[in-house]
Amino acid sequence: MKKPLVSLAVLKAKPGKQEALKAGLLTLIEPTRAEPGNLDYVLFERRDEPGTFYMREAFKDQAALDAHFATPYFQRFAATADDLLSEPLQLIFLEQVSE
Repeated sequence: MKKPLVSLAVLKAKPGKQEALKAGLLTLIEPTRAEPGNLDYVLFERRDEPGTFYMREAFKDQAALDAHFATPYFQRFAATADDLLSEPLQLIFLEQVSE
């Protein structure tokens, strides 16, 4: 059985864009969770660094992640990224080592 593809997306808001970034990310939650290949999709914000968000993501495989990136709602969000993010989105892939 293939291991799921697990990652953390790190998104840092430009000054004054924190609420707009949060709102944009929150619009992705419900439709992404409904995708057939999605296993986990949860948004976090750093307590000590407001405006820095982490999206914990898990997809059943690379094809499911690629399908997510191609959805109209993700593409709409991606089109706003340059205006909202102070640096490019960082996607950190993780290997699960415990249960």
